[in-house]
Amino acid sequence: MHACSPSCKSGPTRMQEQMVEPAVRGTRHVIDAAAEAGTVRRVVLTSSIGAVAMDPGRAPDAVVDESCWSDLDFCKSTQNWYCYGKAAAERAAWEAAAARGVDLVAVVPVLVQGPALQPAVNASLAHVLKYLDGSVATFANAVQAYVHVRDVADAHVRVFEAPGAAGRYLCADAVLHREDVVRTLRKFFPEYPVPERCSDEVNPRKQPYKISNHRLRDLGLEFTPAAQALYETVVCFQEKGILPVPATATPSSSPPSLP
Repeated sequence: MHACSPSCKSGPTRMQEQMVEPAVRGTRHVIDAAAEAGTVRRVVLTSSIGAVAMDPGRAPDAVVDESCWSDLDFCKSTQNWYCYGKAAAERAAWEAAAARGVDLVAVVPVLVQGPALQPAVNASLAHVLKYLDGSVATFANAVQAYVHVRDVADAHVRVFEAPGAAGRYLCADAVLHREDVVRTLRKFFPEYPVPERCSDEVNPRKQPYKISNHRLRDLGLEFTPAAQALYETVVCFQEKGILPVPATATPSSSPPSLP
């Protein structure tokens, strides 16, 4: 299983060099190594929604599914090198796998939430932490798809073990507006300074896009509600000392009730 991709905070002049080239080159090396080993039954690649959803030409009512690809020119023009790198690396993986005769399957997770193994806060978890620690006073007029980390792990095992698994598998529970995210956080954790106002009070509220997860559901995966993933993310912050634990808090692995 190939799950890593570079992520850095360098200036824009080095982003392409540090994020795109290693992602593509490293992915090709994995496929080559699998082919040369001769004993690898299947390679499972962790792709990203960034390789799928960055397409300004997609119709508002279109369903995002495994046939969708991010527009590399759009990613380049917006200097979104992470999404560019994930899309370019996955395309390179499919090309290399076809050339070398390697059985390749790709899991395509959306924004991953839930308990973390590492002590530090990564970019995905910072997406939620900023709404709890007072870093921001407003929430964005934007939408995002979410998935629980355990479902992502489960998806990798399922596509590896299922004899008939092939192609790409979108791994997502739900698409939420930021207002829905902060409302969930505020309901479960009212003691934190969760923003109540949108930063964009002029434009209409962005509408969640449609996304398909039927391929993984067909393999038997039952997705954890996004609200549960958000709740467990905050509990993880508390357990690791990233957020203070309220004196009245009662430890629990699940929220009092899902919204």
